[in-house]
This record gives sequence, C-alpha cells and structure tokens, in this order.
Amino acid sequence: MMSLTRRLVLFGALGATITAIQGCASSRVTPEPRQQGAPRAVADGIPDNCCDALERDIVDELNRARTDPRRYASDLESDLRFYRGNLFRRPTDESALQTREGTGAVREAIEALRKTRPLGALRASSELSKSARDHVRDQAPRGLMNHKGTDGTMAWDRVSKYGRWETKVSENMTFGPATGRDVIAALIIDDGIKDRGHRKNIFDPEIKIVGVSCAPHKTYRLMCDIVHAGGLSGDR
Repeated sequence: MMSLTRRLVLFGALGATITAIQGCASSRVTPEPRQQGAPRAVADGIPDNCCDALERDIVDELNRARTDPRRYASDLESDLRFYRGNLFRRPTDESALQTREGTGAVREAIEALRKTRPLGALRASSELSKSARDHVRDQAPRGLMNHKGTDGTMAWDRVSKYGRWETKVSENMTFGPATGRDVIAALIIDDGIKDRGHRKNIFDPEIKIVGVSCAPHKTYRLMCDIVHAGGLSGDR
C-alpha cells in the first residue's frame, strides 16, 4: 500500500507543498502473483468497466468507515480470531497473508477508530476516477507500484488534467486485495506503516470527494488507486 498527499497553502499567493510522502508497501496485504487464468486486461488493454462493482464497493466501504468509525472498529475486532501469530486467514481464503505486526496493528487501529469522530461521506467524483484510471493504466500493465507515473506526473498533476483541485489531493494505492472490505480494512490497519499515513488520508476532514480505479496488475493480481481531494472545479 502506498499513500501520498499534497496540500494547497496560502503564503500571500497560492502555492503547494508536500505534507506526506509515500509510505512503503504493507505486508498485511502481501501482493499475490496473478494466477493462471486470471483476466488478461493488462495484456489486451484495460476496459473502462473492468472493475466497476469493486470500485463502487470501495467508495461504499470508505464511507462506511468515515461515517461510523466505532462500528467499523467492531468489524475489525471480529477479524482478530483469524490471526495465528502474524498470519491472517479467514476460513474462505485460499492462502494466508503474512503480516508484519499481527494483531498488534489491528488492535491499535481498533483503539484509534473508537476515538475518531464520525465524518461526512465522500462524494464519488467521475473526474477523480479518470485521474486514478490514468495512473492504473500506466502502472498495472508494467507491473509497477509507484506514485510517480512513468511520465513523471504525481497524483495532483493527473488530477489537474480534469479541473482545478481545491485544498489538497491525496492518494492511497493497494496491490492484491480484491474486495472493498479488504482494500479499506488494509488501509486503515496500515500494517507495517509507522505513521499510518493511509489511515490519516481516509479520515482527513478536509477531503470531500473521491475517485477510484482498479485493474488487474501484471504481477500482483490487482491494483486499486484511490484519489481524494477537497474539491475540483467542473467536477460532476
């Protein structure tokens, strides 16, 4: 998982500064190589609607966590029984996930959520989704895992193609998780990420809109890019 944020600040004139730099990949959602017979979208060209249901589920799950963090804490608590040391495996999972912190990171997330005030739901933005899609189409077919695109663009540059963004832009990325629940739970737990930057992005009161794009990844099964912003001119 990776997170990134850029904020607009006023110093007489409008400027920008990086307030959080990308975190490292989290082993809680250890990327899984694409299995034989998996979708070939990365090789044949990624269709616009390849992961529509998953993208909607991610937005719904994100808003469920933001609007009722205490209830989400209870959901995470119910998963504690599936840990054996640093391995996490539900009965329905084909294989176990190797974590770095085990239940320690989950318990820390539960405690943090129970102290978090409910926030407003984020509005799904088609324009932010387009910027996320641009990045997924750049990274997934090449098997890359970077915030910076191969053309040198960062999340705010890609968002700027679709409008003038307001307040800030932040970006979370996951590689491997294939359900909305697993994507958002992994970002909130933030296993192995010292500053819990992904969680901070999710529970940032300054963000108001979100865009999501997912696609099969050349190496790690699935990539999802989640872009947030305070607002975007011309957005719909």
